[in-house]
Amino acid sequence: MRLQRSPALAAVLIIITCVCAFYTTAAINIPLEIEQPPTITAQPPSSLIAFPFDESFPMTCEAKGNPRPEFRWTKNGQEFNHSVDPRLMKEENSGTFVIPNNGNLTEYQGTYRCYASNTLGTAVSQEVEFIVSNEPKFPKETLDPVKVDEGQPFILKCDPPTGIPPLQIYWMTINMQHIQQDERVSVGLNGDLYFSHAVEKDSRTDYCCFASFPRIRTIVQKTAMSVHVKPIIKCAPLSANAILERRPSLLTPPGVQSEKQLVKGDDLELECIPEGIPTPKVEWVKIGLGLPDGAEVENHGKLLIIPRADQKDSGKYMCKAKNPLGEAVHYFTVTVEEPPEWVSEPQSQLSMIGTDVLIKCSARGTPEPSITWRVNGVPLKDSPAANRRIFDDTIIIRNSKASDSAVYQCEASNRHGSLLSNANIMIRNLPPMILTKDGEGYFAVESRGVTLHCNAFSSPPSTITWSKDDSSESVEGSRFKIHDDGSLEISRAEKSDAGQYTCLAKNTEGSSNIDAMLYVKDATRIVVTPEDQQILKGSEALLSCLAEYDESFSHDFELVWEKDDIEISFNDTVNLRYFVEDSVLHIVNVSHGDQGVYRCVARTPVDQDEASALLMVLDVPDAPENLVLSEHRGRSVKLTWIPGDDHNSSITDFIIEYEENKWEMGKWRELLRVSRNQNSAVLRLHGHVEYRFRVYGVNSVGAGPPSKPTEMYRTPPAAPDKNPENIKIEGHLPHEMDINWEPLLPIEHNGPGLEYKVSYRRQDVEEEWTEHTVKRHSFVVKNTPTFVPYEIKVQAKNNQGWGPEPRIVSGYSGEDFPSTAPDDVAVEVMNSSVVKVTWTPVHKDKLRGHLGGYRINWWRLRSLVDSKKRHGDKHMLTFPGDRNHATVPGLTPFSEYSLIVMTFNGRGNGPGSHPINFKTPEGVPEKNPVFRVTDVQRHSISLTWTPPSEPNGILTGYLLEYQLINGTEEVGALQTIDINNPKTSKWVLRDLEPLSKYKLYLRSCTTKGCGPVVSEECTTDLETSELQTVPGRPCESASTPAPSTPKPHKTKPTRSSIGLASVHGGISTQGWFIGLMCAIALLTLIVLIACFVNRNKGGKYSVKEKEDLHPDVESQGMNDDTFCEYSDNDEKPLKGSQHSLSREIKAGDSGDSLVDYGDEDAQFNEDGSFIGEYGPRKEKRVSAEIKAPVQTPA
Repeated sequence: MRLQRSPALAAVLIIITCVCAFYTTAAINIPLEIEQPPTITAQPPSSLIAFPFDESFPMTCEAKGNPRPEFRWTKNGQEFNHSVDPRLMKEENSGTFVIPNNGNLTEYQGTYRCYASNTLGTAVSQEVEFIVSNEPKFPKETLDPVKVDEGQPFILKCDPPTGIPPLQIYWMTINMQHIQQDERVSVGLNGDLYFSHAVEKDSRTDYCCFASFPRIRTIVQKTAMSVHVKPIIKCAPLSANAILERRPSLLTPPGVQSEKQLVKGDDLELECIPEGIPTPKVEWVKIGLGLPDGAEVENHGKLLIIPRADQKDSGKYMCKAKNPLGEAVHYFTVTVEEPPEWVSEPQSQLSMIGTDVLIKCSARGTPEPSITWRVNGVPLKDSPAANRRIFDDTIIIRNSKASDSAVYQCEASNRHGSLLSNANIMIRNLPPMILTKDGEGYFAVESRGVTLHCNAFSSPPSTITWSKDDSSESVEGSRFKIHDDGSLEISRAEKSDAGQYTCLAKNTEGSSNIDAMLYVKDATRIVVTPEDQQILKGSEALLSCLAEYDESFSHDFELVWEKDDIEISFNDTVNLRYFVEDSVLHIVNVSHGDQGVYRCVARTPVDQDEASALLMVLDVPDAPENLVLSEHRGRSVKLTWIPGDDHNSSITDFIIEYEENKWEMGKWRELLRVSRNQNSAVLRLHGHVEYRFRVYGVNSVGAGPPSKPTEMYRTPPAAPDKNPENIKIEGHLPHEMDINWEPLLPIEHNGPGLEYKVSYRRQDVEEEWTEHTVKRHSFVVKNTPTFVPYEIKVQAKNNQGWGPEPRIVSGYSGEDFPSTAPDDVAVEVMNSSVVKVTWTPVHKDKLRGHLGGYRINWWRLRSLVDSKKRHGDKHMLTFPGDRNHATVPGLTPFSEYSLIVMTFNGRGNGPGSHPINFKTPEGVPEKNPVFRVTDVQRHSISLTWTPPSEPNGILTGYLLEYQLINGTEEVGALQTIDINNPKTSKWVLRDLEPLSKYKLYLRSCTTKGCGPVVSEECTTDLETSELQTVPGRPCESASTPAPSTPKPHKTKPTRSSIGLASVHGGISTQGWFIGLMCAIALLTLIVLIACFVNRNKGGKYSVKEKEDLHPDVESQGMNDDTFCEYSDNDEKPLKGSQHSLSREIKAGDSGDSLVDYGDEDAQFNEDGSFIGEYGPRKEKRVSAEIKAPVQTPA
C-alpha cells in the first residue's frame, strides 16, 4: 500500500524522525536475559542443488529469542511439517533438517522457507530452492548424413541436454581428436559447429558433440554425424572461381539487430559467425564509443567478451563481417540489469512506550525492485493496526505500545532475485542492566591507554558515570573519556591511576553499578635491539635483544624469537644450531636457509614489545645453468647461460673457461671475462682444437663454483693468427747475431706443421731480405760485421698458410771491446776525502758496442806522514751512461793516490787511461786505539794512551777532559786540559775528590781539528793504594756523550757548591767521624772495605741506578766486571754538559759530501751500496773558559 507524498505530511515525517532518533536505539543487540522476539541467526542459501555424489543436503534454520523460538517450514507456499517425515533428520531445539541422499529426491524438490516464532513475534528466512538434478542425456536418434556442395556453408547442430550449469561443448572425432577450428570453422555459444564454406577435407563420418557438466561431473556424447562434401567440377578455372566467391552473410545471429540482457557482474558475450568466400573477417565496434577497456576478442574474431559487465557497458554494439566482395553487419542492443540491492535496510529497534517508531526499507535494482511488507510473517494488509501507517518506503507507528512489539519483514524483488530483512521492533521500558561482569580486573601499562568496560542495557538509554576509590565525584580530566557504550578510556595511564573504579548506569526506570580494579604496570621495552646483518655463509650470527619489564612479572616474562613470523623452538632437534645465551641469539654455521627476518618479542601478560632485524646470508654465486652453444661459425661460437643465485652480493663478472683435449687435457684456462649484466658472449677460438666451456660468477665474497661443462666443440684448422713476440737481438760474439723470440703456444698453432720464417737485412745499406725457415724459436746469423744495425722480422706459418705480416724490429750485431781509453783525465781535490775526476768521453766509433758507462780504478800509494811508498788495495767505482765527470769519495786524508779511467760496453772494459797521481790534504785524526786508567789514588787518577793508527795529518797534541758524575741530578763541570806535546802518552789527574766517580775523555788533534772521542770512567779510592787490574775496582768503561762546555753563568767552580760529593766524602770531613774511625780503627777499616767490595760487586749507588733505569744504548754490551777499559764507541754529551767545548763542530760548518759538488749521478759504488759523507768536519780550537786544577804529566 502506497500513499501520495504531500508537503504537510513530509514535514510531519521529518519531525517524527528527529524525535524517534532521540529515543530509538538502532541495530541493537539485546541480551537474551531480556524477553525479545526471534532473530534468524543461520539460514540456507538461495538455492541448494542435490548433486548425486553428496550424501545429504542440510536445510539450515537457526534463531535466538526469549522465549525460545519454535520453528516451522513452508514448501511452495504450503505448510511443510518436516517433523512427521521419518526419512528427514532433525536436530533438537533447532529448525534445521537434513534430506538424505537415498536416491529418491524428486519429491523434495521445491521452494522452502523457515519461520521462527515465540510469543513476541515471528522471524522469516529467505526462500531456498532445492534443485534435484536429472542426469543429462542426448536422445537416441539416427541422424541423416549432411550433404553439402563444396563452397557452401553448413551447420552441425548439437542441441545439448539441459543440466546444472556451467555447460561446456567440445566437438571431437570418435578417436577423441578435437575438430580443428579456425576462421572458417568454429563452435558457437549455443554449441553448434559452423562452417563458413565447405571444403573437401570436411567430409568425414565421425563428427561428435560432447556436452560437459563439471558441477555434476558428467560428460555426454551425441550420436556421431556424417558430412559429405560434393566437390565442384572445375572445367574452366576462371568461371569456377567466379561461382565459388561469395559476399559475406551471418550464419548467427539472424537478422540485422537483436537485444541482449544480462545481470551486472556477468560476462557480456556477443557472437557473429559469418559465411562467404573468401572467409570473411569480423570487426567489432561500440556505437558512439570505443570498445571498453578489458574487452577481449576470441574465436578468431567472432566472439566479443567484456568480463564482469556493469551499467557503463550498456549500449549499442555492431559486428561487421567483410571480404573483398562486400560486408554484412549486425547490431546488438545491450542492457545490463541488476538484482535488488539495499539502499536502506530496516533495522531492529528498542523504543520507549509512547514514542513514535519509524521503519525504513528501500532498495535499488534494474528493473526497479518491488517492496513487500510483512509483520510476524503475515502480509501487512492481513494484520492491520490503528496507529500504523505507510509513507512511501517507511512504516510509522504512532504512540507505540508494548503490544506493538513484533518482527517486521521487508522483501525487495525483481526478476533477477530478491532480498529479505527482518527488523525486531521492541516497545519496552527497562531499568539499567549492566552486562559487564562485576569486579573485573584490568591491567594497564604506564604511558599507554586502557579501557574499562561497562556495557549497560536499558530503555530509555542510561546515563553512565565513572568514579574512583569510593569517591562521589566523577573522574575528570583530558585523559579520561566515557564512550557511548559506557566504557571509560584512560589515555597515557599513570601509576596514580591505579585503584578501584565504579560504573553507575542510571535512567528513569532505575540504576545499577559495578566495580572494576585497575593495576598500572611498567611498560615492557626492548632496550637493545637486534641489528640488520650481512654475514658470510658458514660463520656465526649474533643477534642481541635485551628488554626491561615490570618486576611483578618476573615469573611471567618471556623472550621469544621468531623467524619469518614463525616461533623458533630451541628444543627442536631441527634447530640445534640455534641457542640463546645472555640475551643473544646465536646461529652457528649459518646457511642459506637461515636468511630471513628475525623478530625478538618481549612479552608479559599485559603487553609486549618487539624488534626485528634482517639477516642476509652472503655467499659466492651459484653455478650458472643451462649453458647453450649456438651460432656456430667455424672459429667462433655463441655461449649463453642462466646466472645462478648471487646470494645477496651482486655478481661483478662472469668468467668463461675452456678445456681443450689436445695439449693440456683436464686443465681449465680463462678465455673471457664479461660484465655482470651479460648472460651471453661470442667466443673467438683457435683453430684445430676441440673445446669444452664452463662459466662461473664472481661477487664481493669470491668466485662461485663453475657450471657443468658444455658439449665438445671442434674448430677447423686455419693459418696462424699471430706472429712470435718479444723478439730479442743479441750479440755475444763480435761476428755473430743471435735472434730469439717467444714461440707460439701450442694452442696458437691453429693447425699442424708450424714453422717460423726469419728475415733480416742491414739497416745502414741497401740490400734484400735474407730469409731462413726454422722450427725452433732462435736463429744465429754468422759472419756479421761488428756492431752494425739490422732489421729483423719473424713470421709464423703452418700447413694452412702464413700468419699476418710481421712487424719489423731493429737490433745490432755482436759487440767487441772498446778500442780506446778516455782522454784528458784530470783530478780536482774537493776536501780531505773526496776528489772530482773529469775526462773526455770516448767517441762512439771507438766504443764498438752499446755504451755501458765509465769505471774509475784508484789505489793508495802512501801516507804523507810516512814517506815510504806501499800500494794499497785497488778500488773501483762504476758510473753508467754517457758522462764526463764523477766524484770519488771515501779517500784517506793526507795520502797520495793514483787512478785510471776506462769505458765499457756489453762485451767488457776498454783500455785504461794513463794513471794520474794526486794527494789529499790533512784531516782530523782517527780514534785513539788505547785509552786506559793505570792507577787510582784518593785524589788522583793516572792515564795512558796510544796515538791514532791514522793521524790523517801531523799530530799537534791531545785534548783531555773530565767531569764528576756522582749520583745527583746534575753532573759536574767539564774540566779541560790541552796537551800540546804529540809525543805525550801518559797523564795524571790530581786534586780529585776521594771515593768519587769521574768521566774521562780523550781526542787527538791536528791543525784541522780534533778527532773522535774515546772515554773512560773511574772512581777514586778512599785511601792511597796501588791500582790493580782485578775485577771489582771502581773504574768502569763507559760510552757517554762527548763533554760540552757549560755556559758561564752556570759554571760552578767548586765541588762543594754543586753538592756533588759522595756520601762517604761528605762524612769524611766531619770531626766526630774521624774520632770514631780512630776509636774503632781496625774494625771500621774491615767493615768499610767489606762494604766497599760489596758495593762494587752488586751494590747500586745513584749513578749506577740511573744507568740501570736508563741504560746507554752503546754501553749495553759492557760487562759490570770490566775494569778501567777504554771505549771507542761514538761519544754523546752527558746531561748537564750543556754545549760542546770549542773543539766541537760548529752548526754551520758542515762536512763535504757528494751533493756539495752537484755530482748527483755517482750515488752508488760498484756493488750498489750508497755513498755517505766522507769528508770529516773541520774544528777550530779555542781556549777553555774554565781553569782546571794543576795537572802534571806522568
